[in-house]
Amino acid sequence: MMRLFSLLGALFALGGLGSGCTLPRPGSISSLAVSAPEPERKQLTVLYVADLHAQLRAHPELFWHGGKERIEEAGGFARVAAAIQRIRAERGGEVLVLDAGDTIQGSGAAALTEGGVLVEPLNALGLDAAVPGNWEVVYGPEVLKQRARELKHPLFAANLRDAASGERLFPPYFMKEVGGVKVAVVGFTDPDVPRRQPPGYSQGLRYDGPEELPALVREVREREGAQVVLLMTHVGLAKAVGLAAKVPGVDVHLSSDTHERTYAPIEQAGSWVVEPGAFGSFLGRLDLWVEEGRVVDRRWELIELTASRFPEDPRVARLVDAALAPHEAKLSSPVGRTDVTLARYAVVENPLDNVLADAIRVAGGTEIGLSNGFRFGTPLLPGPVREADLWNFFPIVNKLKTGKVSGRQLRAFWEQELENVFAREPEKRFGGWLPRPSGMTLRFRADAPKGKRLLALEVGGKPVEDDRLYTVTACEREGDAPDMVCRIPGVQEPRVLDVDAHEAVRRFLAGKPRLNDALQGRAVGEDLPPVLRTQQVQ
Repeated sequence: MMRLFSLLGALFALGGLGSGCTLPRPGSISSLAVSAPEPERKQLTVLYVADLHAQLRAHPELFWHGGKERIEEAGGFARVAAAIQRIRAERGGEVLVLDAGDTIQGSGAAALTEGGVLVEPLNALGLDAAVPGNWEVVYGPEVLKQRARELKHPLFAANLRDAASGERLFPPYFMKEVGGVKVAVVGFTDPDVPRRQPPGYSQGLRYDGPEELPALVREVREREGAQVVLLMTHVGLAKAVGLAAKVPGVDVHLSSDTHERTYAPIEQAGSWVVEPGAFGSFLGRLDLWVEEGRVVDRRWELIELTASRFPEDPRVARLVDAALAPHEAKLSSPVGRTDVTLARYAVVENPLDNVLADAIRVAGGTEIGLSNGFRFGTPLLPGPVREADLWNFFPIVNKLKTGKVSGRQLRAFWEQELENVFAREPEKRFGGWLPRPSGMTLRFRADAPKGKRLLALEVGGKPVEDDRLYTVTACEREGDAPDMVCRIPGVQEPRVLDVDAHEAVRRFLAGKPRLNDALQGRAVGEDLPPVLRTQQVQ
């Protein structure tokens, strides 16, 4: 007993026990042994944007989270910058900021300058690194390389290579120590680019599949010593979820491409999959807590960048104004008017694309008009329709193309397009949303097997006959076979018109049509909600 008291006295003398300390229980001699120190917990904050699509200025945005739709002003690079700066300040600068691609394309000013208008505003955001998206090649490989040289942050992608040499265009991953945490981000862009985009855009490039990703994840974890490994992909949310199960060792999968808004992370194979919306209207925030070299806790927040919550950064706003000034006169020119709100955000049918498909059909003078399933375009409010709006909802100037197709070809086309959108196996999903018809209606079941989804197909209100020929107008795609129209092969009497999609809309609006903001039943999924906002259908 005397030895115990002597030991306690020595501890008091050395300062080992003091105010607020708990003495050991009588008889608990083992508790006096020196315990291991608590492991240090470090916090890593990652911010990321995706699918900015060159939307430099604030714009109307449609929100529906929580069940009630509303339109608010949101986005713009100056607001994105202000949100990043606020969180940087909160975290003492210990923040990693990433961009997941489809950045330098999607607006009129971007198209007129081959993405050059984006360089200064992008550099002002303070990004650490970015993955190129499927639309980054819209101006060709050489322009992509030039823009990469002009940006202050590096691009990275494991599967994008020069076709002739086989060399990667960019590093396969990005590494940085943030807040005492060594983090690696492996990049992967869409391998379907040569088929999704007009083939001419990516001529000279090679896109590999995901086969190398598991080895790269092991490399950054084991050889490079990464404590946190993120996988940033530009393949769409459904494919990202499918990929998560095939690439082990990833803490969080940062998805992009499909403009999905994941307010709650999707858990898959022990990892999280998230996607942060589009157009600069959202900022994804991921917080990870690391102990002893591994993630022990994580938190995800999808932040709505509305004008009511975030101001605009004045310096970035001035940069945006300066970049856009040379193009204001051309892009602000009115081409028509709408008395209703036209919004796109729907996988199957939407009012904006109904107008576009009608304009294409009328310009071609055919029974059927088809518009691609683009996801671009923020809501267009009642008022003038400007040149800039044409670029926002049809981001490339393609000539129209007409031809004759059989009813059998139309059925095959729609069955394939339905498979592209609703395939049960994520890796088989392809491209954007469903093409938009005019002069034609279809009913289908999304959950039916491939090739068995169509329930009814009509042209001009009459059932399609397999052996009858129908006239169709769609857009020419650079690099497509001469007899292909809107991914329909073997078209008879194909003819490229002098009219492009923008001119088709100008002429259509000049006739002052009565535009409709309601759905018209042009494409109806009988097992889907009336308005389907997501392809992530379980």
